[in-house]
Amino acid sequence: MRRIVTTLIFALALAACANLASTSSPPGANLIEERSISDLQADLTAGRTTSEALVEAYLARISAMDRTGPTLRAVISLSPNAASDARALDAERRAGRVRGPLHGIPVLIKDNIETRDLPTTAGSLALRENMTDRDAPMAARLREAGAILIGKTNLSEWANYRSTRSISGWSAMGGLVRNPYALDRNACGSSSGSGAAAAASYAAATIGTETSGSIVCPSSMNGLVGLKPTVGLVSRNGIVPISHTMDTPGPMTRSVMDAALILTAIAGTDPADKATADAERYKKDYTAGLKTDALKGRRLGVVRIGLGGHPGTDKLFEQALVDLRAAGAQVVDITQPPDQQAIGALTGIIMQTEFKVGIASYLAKAAPAVRVRTLTDLIAFNKQSEAQEMPLFGQEIFELAEARNGLDDPKYIEALAAGRRLASEGIDRTLAADQLDAIIAITGGPASFSDPAGVARGAAINVATILPALSGYPHLTVPMGLANGLPIGLSFIGPAWSDGDLLAMGHAYEHATMRRVPPTYIASLSQTPETARALAPAQ
Repeated sequence: MRRIVTTLIFALALAACANLASTSSPPGANLIEERSISDLQADLTAGRTTSEALVEAYLARISAMDRTGPTLRAVISLSPNAASDARALDAERRAGRVRGPLHGIPVLIKDNIETRDLPTTAGSLALRENMTDRDAPMAARLREAGAILIGKTNLSEWANYRSTRSISGWSAMGGLVRNPYALDRNACGSSSGSGAAAAASYAAATIGTETSGSIVCPSSMNGLVGLKPTVGLVSRNGIVPISHTMDTPGPMTRSVMDAALILTAIAGTDPADKATADAERYKKDYTAGLKTDALKGRRLGVVRIGLGGHPGTDKLFEQALVDLRAAGAQVVDITQPPDQQAIGALTGIIMQTEFKVGIASYLAKAAPAVRVRTLTDLIAFNKQSEAQEMPLFGQEIFELAEARNGLDDPKYIEALAAGRRLASEGIDRTLAADQLDAIIAITGGPASFSDPAGVARGAAINVATILPALSGYPHLTVPMGLANGLPIGLSFIGPAWSDGDLLAMGHAYEHATMRRVPPTYIASLSQTPETARALAPAQ
């Protein structure tokens, strides 16, 4: 039996490029740092670099910054085949075959998504030998498009679905992800490693997954563009599940164009995922609609949920409204926003029931070396491994889910019907009432602190997630600037299959404002003169 331990793969890969590492200026920084997919592809086309050189540069950067230097802990494992994959794609290019804009481009993928060359752990020691030898269809689409999957990113363990008191960004496999904008701040989750890695230029792009906020929250807090696609546009097969009603993977990138390129590659029908039956009808080249004047004539409805608690965030949002109007949009306040509290009350029943059933189905197909096969097994494993798995928080959600009945439980059926109706009707009715193209809101507040024990403190609330999550509708976040040194995102939410429209509007807003600021990896924001003045007592 083949036994591949993730930490060993990671250590070997880092050792291979250790001689290149530098904590102050990682080798190849000029080649890859803050470079877009289009920039890298232009270099490859012109012969200024090779895919093998890009892989070497990204691995050197990870070596210099992830377990040393800023110690972001954004990566769990690195592919042993990344260099050979790059050489094969370089050979294809020399032979005149270029698969498309992702040909030879390095990408990192969240470690709850299966790839054939690495274990898929969901951050848990229970799955550290889950070497399935298969690509999730979404990962396979990336490879077919020419992307190089160089490794797996850290995440909130079990995609932040184990405890009511969990710590965003912490997993037993990877430790706590640190926010590259301030290392004492949280990176949000559950796609925390994908967020920190994309912000730190560990890859040209990363992939996250979302059930409710797990793409858009870490994207917002790490200064990224993040898209939660319409549920059913991208296959979930081969991804460790939470809720088949709400789960979806999506891109996390440093620009809207890069997000559109990734979505174009991964969208499409998968016979093994019934939710994707209509995906081919709606799939398209999402870059084609990215026009700088895409906001002209658009009607955008403002939801002011989450405002009033942080002056810097409020100021950014008000400026965003000015910028949207200047770009030609009509911005109107929504006087009666949907009742998110009523909708949120139903999600517990839905998610707990679907998780119990879905995780058993997934574990039944896990690698032979995996000993756990049911949620009962997972709960027992965590108790037996309490020192490693539960040093900071427990497994209350696992226990609540274990007490649920199956998908034929009337309570679940009623909650699902009511929740989906309230969420989808809430968005559709709001859009129709004011003839809106999209709803806009702040994605969430600034990143909260993480104390020395790794416990996140503060109220970094993800305020714009529940409606698109339960309805399955798309949700895009785009950077709107820094509030006291921390990134804040602007959300665009639309009806089902409006992914292309949201990307177009987000691209126009991004082009008009260019508000993304690269991270500086400062230990604490209190070190900056601006923050020091703000924190000083009044004279």
